[in-house]
Amino acid sequence: MSSRTKIIPAIALTSAVLLAALAAPSDERGDAVAGRTAFEKRCTGRHALDHDNCGPRLTGLVARKAGAISPFPNSEAAKKSGVVWDQAVLDKWLTDLIPETDIAFRLDNPVERAAIIAFLQLTGK
Repeated sequence: MSSRTKIIPAIALTSAVLLAALAAPSDERGDAVAGRTAFEKRCTGRHALDHDNCGPRLTGLVARKAGAISPFPNSEAAKKSGVVWDQAVLDKWLTDLIPETDIAFRLDNPVERAAIIAFLQLTGK
Protein backbone atom coordinates (compact mmCIF):
# COMPACT_ATOMS: atom_id res chain seq x y z
CA MET A 1 0.00 0.00 0.00
CA SER A 2 1.45 3.35 -0.99
CA SER A 3 1.71 6.29 1.36
CA ARG A 4 -0.89 8.07 -0.75
CA THR A 5 -3.51 5.38 -0.09
CA LYS A 6 -2.74 5.61 3.65
CA ILE A 7 -3.28 9.37 3.70
CA ILE A 8 -6.77 9.30 2.21
CA PRO A 9 -8.30 7.15 5.01
CA ALA A 10 -6.56 9.38 7.57
CA ILE A 11 -8.09 12.49 5.98
CA ALA A 12 -11.50 10.82 5.87
CA LEU A 13 -11.24 9.85 9.55
CA THR A 14 -10.12 13.34 10.56
CA SER A 15 -12.99 14.88 8.61
CA ALA A 16 -15.48 12.52 10.26
CA VAL A 17 -14.18 13.38 13.74
CA LEU A 18 -14.39 17.12 13.03
CA LEU A 19 -17.92 16.84 11.66
CA ALA A 20 -19.02 14.81 14.68
CA ALA A 21 -17.52 17.39 17.03
CA LEU A 22 -19.30 20.22 15.25
CA ALA A 23 -22.61 18.36 15.25
CA ALA A 24 -22.40 17.37 18.93
CA PRO A 25 -24.17 19.56 21.48
CA SER A 26 -21.76 21.93 23.17
CA ASP A 27 -20.80 21.33 26.78
CA GLU A 28 -20.86 23.95 29.52
CA ARG A 29 -17.27 25.06 28.83
CA GLY A 30 -18.00 25.42 25.12
CA ASP A 31 -21.03 27.54 25.90
CA ALA A 32 -18.95 29.58 28.32
CA VAL A 33 -16.28 30.24 25.68
CA ALA A 34 -18.94 31.55 23.30
CA GLY A 35 -20.47 33.34 26.29
CA ARG A 36 -17.28 35.21 27.08
CA THR A 37 -17.15 36.49 23.51
CA ALA A 38 -20.83 37.48 23.65
CA PHE A 39 -20.33 39.06 27.09
CA GLU A 40 -17.44 41.15 25.80
CA LYS A 41 -19.50 42.21 22.79
CA ARG A 42 -22.81 42.89 24.55
CA CYS A 43 -22.13 43.67 28.21
CA THR A 44 -18.80 45.41 28.72
CA GLY A 45 -20.16 48.81 27.76
CA ARG A 46 -21.76 48.94 31.23
CA HIS A 47 -20.28 46.02 33.17
CA ALA A 48 -16.92 44.52 34.05
CA LEU A 49 -16.27 41.24 35.77
CA ASP A 50 -14.03 42.38 38.61
CA HIS A 51 -14.90 46.02 39.25
CA ASP A 52 -17.90 48.31 39.18
CA ASN A 53 -18.37 50.28 35.99
CA CYS A 54 -21.55 52.07 34.86
CA GLY A 55 -23.20 48.93 36.23
CA PRO A 56 -22.14 46.55 39.00
CA ARG A 57 -19.35 43.97 38.62
CA LEU A 58 -20.64 40.61 37.44
CA THR A 59 -18.17 38.06 38.81
CA GLY A 60 -20.12 35.85 41.18
CA LEU A 61 -23.46 37.20 39.96
CA VAL A 62 -25.21 33.82 39.99
CA ALA A 63 -26.83 33.23 43.43
CA ARG A 64 -26.39 36.91 44.41
CA LYS A 65 -29.38 39.08 45.32
CA ALA A 66 -30.24 41.78 42.80
CA GLY A 67 -29.15 45.23 43.94
CA ALA A 68 -26.63 43.81 46.44
CA ILE A 69 -23.63 45.66 44.96
CA SER A 70 -22.89 49.28 45.78
CA PRO A 71 -25.59 51.78 44.84
CA PHE A 72 -26.45 52.34 41.23
CA PRO A 73 -29.42 54.29 39.87
CA ASN A 74 -31.43 51.07 39.44
CA SER A 75 -30.38 49.41 42.70
CA GLU A 76 -33.60 50.21 44.60
CA ALA A 77 -35.86 48.74 41.89
CA ALA A 78 -33.55 45.71 41.70
CA LYS A 79 -33.61 45.23 45.49
CA LYS A 80 -37.40 45.59 45.63
CA SER A 81 -37.75 42.93 42.95
CA GLY A 82 -36.60 40.23 45.40
CA VAL A 83 -34.63 38.61 42.58
CA VAL A 84 -31.81 36.20 43.29
CA TRP A 85 -29.81 35.71 40.12
CA ASP A 86 -29.99 32.21 38.69
CA GLN A 87 -30.11 30.79 35.17
CA ALA A 88 -33.87 31.28 34.68
CA VAL A 89 -33.90 34.78 36.17
CA LEU A 90 -30.90 35.86 34.09
CA ASP A 91 -32.57 34.55 30.95
CA LYS A 92 -35.70 36.56 31.75
CA TRP A 93 -33.65 39.62 32.73
CA LEU A 94 -31.72 39.62 29.48
CA THR A 95 -35.05 39.37 27.66
CA ASP A 96 -37.35 41.68 29.64
CA LEU A 97 -35.36 43.29 32.48
CA ILE A 98 -36.74 44.17 35.91
CA PRO A 99 -39.66 46.59 35.77
CA GLU A 100 -39.04 50.16 36.95
CA THR A 101 -35.48 50.28 35.66
CA ASP A 102 -34.44 52.62 32.90
CA ILE A 103 -31.99 50.20 31.30
CA ALA A 104 -32.63 50.02 27.57
CA PHE A 105 -31.16 46.61 26.80
CA ARG A 106 -32.70 43.51 25.31
CA LEU A 107 -31.03 40.37 24.01
CA ASP A 108 -33.48 38.51 21.78
CA ASN A 109 -31.12 35.72 20.68
CA PRO A 110 -31.72 32.75 23.07
CA VAL A 111 -28.46 31.00 22.09
CA GLU A 112 -26.45 34.12 22.89
CA ARG A 113 -28.32 34.60 26.19
CA ALA A 114 -27.63 31.00 27.20
CA ALA A 115 -23.94 31.37 26.34
CA ILE A 116 -23.59 34.57 28.39
CA ILE A 117 -25.35 32.91 31.33
CA ALA A 118 -23.06 29.85 31.09
CA PHE A 119 -20.06 32.19 31.15
CA LEU A 120 -21.41 34.15 34.14
CA GLN A 121 -22.07 30.92 36.03
CA LEU A 122 -18.39 29.99 35.73
CA THR A 123 -17.16 33.38 37.00
CA GLY A 124 -18.30 32.59 40.52
CA LYS A 125 -16.61 29.19 40.69
